[in-house]
Amino acid sequence: MPKPTIPALQPDHIRELQARYERALADNGYDSLLIASGAAPYRYRDDQAYVFQGFGPFLHWTGLAGQEHSWLLIRPGQTPVLWLYQPVDFWHANPELAEEPWQQVIEVRSRQQTSAPALEECGKLAVMGDPLVLEGVPGDHNPAALVAAVEETRVLKTPYEIECLAHANQIALAGHAAAREAFLAGESEFGINLAYQQATGQREAEAPYHSIIGLNEHAGTLHYQYYEVTPPGKPRSLLIDAGVRYRGYCSDITRTTAGVDDPKFAALVHGLDALQVRLCNMVAPGVDYVDIHRKAHQGIAALLSSSGLVSGLADDAIVERGITRVFFPHGIGHFLGIQVHDVAGKPTPAPADAPFLRLTRRLEEGMVVTIEPGLYFIPSLLEPLLSGADAQYVDTALLDELKGCGGIRIEDNVVVTATGARNLTRER
Repeated sequence: MPKPTIPALQPDHIRELQARYERALADNGYDSLLIASGAAPYRYRDDQAYVFQGFGPFLHWTGLAGQEHSWLLIRPGQTPVLWLYQPVDFWHANPELAEEPWQQVIEVRSRQQTSAPALEECGKLAVMGDPLVLEGVPGDHNPAALVAAVEETRVLKTPYEIECLAHANQIALAGHAAAREAFLAGESEFGINLAYQQATGQREAEAPYHSIIGLNEHAGTLHYQYYEVTPPGKPRSLLIDAGVRYRGYCSDITRTTAGVDDPKFAALVHGLDALQVRLCNMVAPGVDYVDIHRKAHQGIAALLSSSGLVSGLADDAIVERGITRVFFPHGIGHFLGIQVHDVAGKPTPAPADAPFLRLTRRLEEGMVVTIEPGLYFIPSLLEPLLSGADAQYVDTALLDELKGCGGIRIEDNVVVTATGARNLTRER
């Protein structure tokens, strides 16, 4: 039997959401829920708005990332109603809405007004969305318990969601391949970004996040946000963290490429890639995600030892003394979905040895996570190490040689399956 197309999977996804939302409404004492898509606010004393990407729960149902001023009504036992803002306007074009199977399970209405629709016979109503667009709308606005319950509905992905994420990965991988070729051809950060956008066919404003493209020492800034227009004199490294949004769903992929004349750095990239694959293979139902993070630190310690960057200490001691946190300061990853850092990841606080970890749950079938170990040479983190008692264990000459490469991060998007994992980023 042929594999269903992604649009053909969406009606079952919506039916599953209807059941999940009905339970959430009943548990929290509500009869109906109105969800606002949101709208981009205007800059202060300006006629230009910020970039708009849509409110998470609205995207969860519709996938319509660019649809402002629209509203979705959910009621138990009734067909959801979607009001799409489609004004008659000679200034702007309305987003085109192709005919797809999901419109058979959601009633779609067009309207000219930006305000919320008038509602009747909705009982006790909750309203969710950006508070800026909810002013004057009847109902309880963003009740905390219901918001938490709705966010919980996004933890386990439906088959439709997983295929959307898989497709977003495939598009982004084409961009990463183009970015690598542009780097090896001597392009600047700006030129590499253009190559990525050209290959993915997605404007930067439509992407799920601002692409991180760092050459040489810029790769050591975790969320480096600028693009140099001039190539460096000697291109030693490229770190690109970039994704694609497809039907509202995000990919989040990072790759690091060594320059042609940096064999020591290239060996570190190869070693971290092998570690990253082992960590991805740990993903399975019942695994504590925090354990994957801790296993990453053990792997980083082994890489520091084998490369000669740190010597004279056992790997366990390198971790216990906090040396790995100097080179790998962030968490191993996070949930992924219609938000890059998807919601409901931290029902408990991050442990003291992983303060920046965004996911503290035990893994279950249907979760989608990122696995992204890193190894960086960040001056502000290295300085205390090199001025302290543990400096004796660090090969400062080798470190000085590698500092100009900035750092390494490798990131895949992984689905927890019934028996293990499906790596969406390494599928061919």
